[in-house]
Amino acid sequence: MSKWMVASKKADFDGIAAKYGIRNITARLIANRLITSMKTAAIECNDETIDAYLNGNVDMMHDPHFMADMEKGAKIMWEKIFAGEKIRVIGDYDVDGICSSYILVSGLRLFGGDVDCVLPDRIKDGYGLSEKLVDAAYDAGIRTIITCDNGIAAFDQIAHAKEKGMTVVVTDHHEVPFSLSEESENGDDCNDSASNNMGREEILPPADAVIDPKRKDGEYPFKEICGAVVAYKFLQVMADTKMEDGDKNQSGSFLYEHIEGLSREKVTEFFTEMLTFAGIATVCDVMELKDENRVIVKESLRLISSTNNIGLRALIHVNSLDENNISCYHYGFVIGPCLNATGRLDLATRALNLFFTEDENEASKIAGDLKELNDSRKDMTKQGVDNAVLYVQDICKNGELPKVLVIYLPEVHESIAGIIAGKIKEKYYRPTFVITKASDGAKGSGRSIEGYDMYEEMSECKQLFTKYGGHKMAAGLSLPEENIDVLRKTLNDNCKLSGEDFEPVLHIDMVMPLQYADMNLVREFKKLEPFGNGNTKPIFAQRNVALLSGRILGKNKNCGKYRITDESGKIYDMMYFGDMEKWHEFLYGKFGKEAVDDMYFGNTDGNMKINVAYYPDINSYQGRESLQFIMNDFS
Repeated sequence: MSKWMVASKKADFDGIAAKYGIRNITARLIANRLITSMKTAAIECNDETIDAYLNGNVDMMHDPHFMADMEKGAKIMWEKIFAGEKIRVIGDYDVDGICSSYILVSGLRLFGGDVDCVLPDRIKDGYGLSEKLVDAAYDAGIRTIITCDNGIAAFDQIAHAKEKGMTVVVTDHHEVPFSLSEESENGDDCNDSASNNMGREEILPPADAVIDPKRKDGEYPFKEICGAVVAYKFLQVMADTKMEDGDKNQSGSFLYEHIEGLSREKVTEFFTEMLTFAGIATVCDVMELKDENRVIVKESLRLISSTNNIGLRALIHVNSLDENNISCYHYGFVIGPCLNATGRLDLATRALNLFFTEDENEASKIAGDLKELNDSRKDMTKQGVDNAVLYVQDICKNGELPKVLVIYLPEVHESIAGIIAGKIKEKYYRPTFVITKASDGAKGSGRSIEGYDMYEEMSECKQLFTKYGGHKMAAGLSLPEENIDVLRKTLNDNCKLSGEDFEPVLHIDMVMPLQYADMNLVREFKKLEPFGNGNTKPIFAQRNVALLSGRILGKNKNCGKYRITDESGKIYDMMYFGDMEKWHEFLYGKFGKEAVDDMYFGNTDGNMKINVAYYPDINSYQGRESLQFIMNDFS
């Protein structure tokens, strides 16, 4: 159960509803998503912003030239292409790394580049660029490396490449490493988490170009894009690069005169197709669906049904998805996990090969293998979560639940540590690190809660790590095994969270009786899609909802279906897909086990009344549609 916070944002709901032909309820939902402060409400929720929210398209995407080193990096790549030099793309093993590598390799090849790609082995190489990968490129006769979805924290590795005389271009989106120093005279960049007389100094790797929207010296207006979008925008700048001398002076025109077989139509088709992959990566890397991210994902979902990529189509079909009805859910919980499974249990190169293959039989085989790997990963994850829960329960026997959970599970496969950390974080609502045994010490992943900046806190004790990186809500790390206990103590000693910080907050859009919902309203909510992080599905609340009967469903008994009613006397269906153990503990505590058992047998008198947080949905079954409610939370 969470602490419910009902939105109280003010706007001209009737005016918005009339102007855009929507209901007052939908107008309120739009205002809730646009307004962040009552002081700025008039700026954040006006005709321009509402129109952009409802009707935004690719024209809203920001100019990539505003990113520091963009043009510099693009010119370096063109010089290498025109010189006929070999170029190696080095990506990462997650969905963003796979998609950004596919986009970057495809674009550089389209522009005439002699390009290959290496994705690190999670266990042998670790995250991102390593000296081993640098040496392998050098030994293969490659003198130019371009990274994607990594590199910003690879200072030593890039220094190693530069010592060999190599050219390195970084494209990344992660936080820029920093050091704390005496505050500059003008007081800029003060780090609130450090002492007041300390400031930040960015530590950029010694690459020939470092492209990252989070660089403080860049002017890019929206920092929260994923690595695949950075790669996409890098290629846009390449396509628009002004070269020196002769007929290359015209912006972009040299492309079609100097690269055989290339036309404006092919370039346009390329960027349209790659939006699909940029959208998949945006969702799977859990970027907020705001600003241009929302446009990118919206376009991606629109375009995926007509994708020319044989491998992506095979992955859709092997998972029995309707290519004309793909949502963010399918990106995040079906397609993405299949791609991620290769980097976790095998080599991410297999997922990349899926996108590059032009043979339908090969695509079907790879897609089937990816699905099997993901099914295996699910089983491993469940066992790992069960062991992590036992670990936490054992801690609690000896005292209170720690503020920060540092769980050492040496037998767990290191590739699923992040998934397990996320599930434990959700269960206990604590910043959580899951650490596993590795060949060279220990490796782990962390998932955080609101109010705890994981990267900042790790930076405060960075001497404990051999390698670390990430951002506010998630992080990865490597450290000597003997430092695990020290890390646990240090993080908890330094943690300033208390009381309500450990109570999850559920943001409710409004209190709304169930009878106000109908299928036309649910269909109208499609105007607000795509839903996801930063643009959540509508959540409503209703008091005194009576439970009439129920059934426990699912192979693992992990969901429930209930008949409910409210003061109107109408009877509705309600589904719950959350933590069934917590749900039953709540019911037993409120009504007693006998009453709950009676409810499941349908023997209730309508007095089992609860408050529910819900959203209305349309259930489609055998061609018939009916209204149902999905319960998010209860009290």
